[in-house]
Amino acid sequence: MPLLLLKDLPRYECLLEAAREFPDLDPSAAEALLHLLRTSDEAYAVSSRNMGDHGISPGRFMVLMLLWHGDQIKAAAPAGTVTCACSPHTPAELADNCGVTRATMTGLIDTLERDGFVKREPDPVDRRMMSVRLTAKAEEFLHGFLPGHFRIHSAIMSALSEAERKVLVRLLAKVQQQCAALRSDPAAAT
Repeated sequence: MPLLLLKDLPRYECLLEAAREFPDLDPSAAEALLHLLRTSDEAYAVSSRNMGDHGISPGRFMVLMLLWHGDQIKAAAPAGTVTCACSPHTPAELADNCGVTRATMTGLIDTLERDGFVKREPDPVDRRMMSVRLTAKAEEFLHGFLPGHFRIHSAIMSALSEAERKVLVRLLAKVQQQCAALRSDPAAAT
């Protein structure tokens, strides 16, 4: 579902006019944020349509990628070494990494397990906990799906040069940092 429900973005002149009535409205900030939200919606729509064409939802895909990434880290680690703690395998860790509730994660894992993509099993370290791991079917799916998915990402970003992409990433990181600061101290926005 799109975040920005406007069909057409307001012209800058309209934002200038609105700023006369609402002095706290910064027209350039509003314009930039509206374009950021619209671009995010458009990119998400292209990506999620591709996922839907392959029978997977964005939420289920994220779980598969988190598990796959964790498995790749473990496989690459030299024998006898401790692997990176970032490989989420418990439902709670997956929920935290996806930013969803544990109940939502349970539903995602249930459907992935029903479709044969993941398997729940007792955690090897703490038998009271459950671990979630990918199945061979999931590995096969990801190896078939990811090349085309990554081509779509490249096509979306092909409008920008490599240098422009790096600038965009730096600028977006600054916006993300500001959002994090405002989330932790909402009074800072006033």
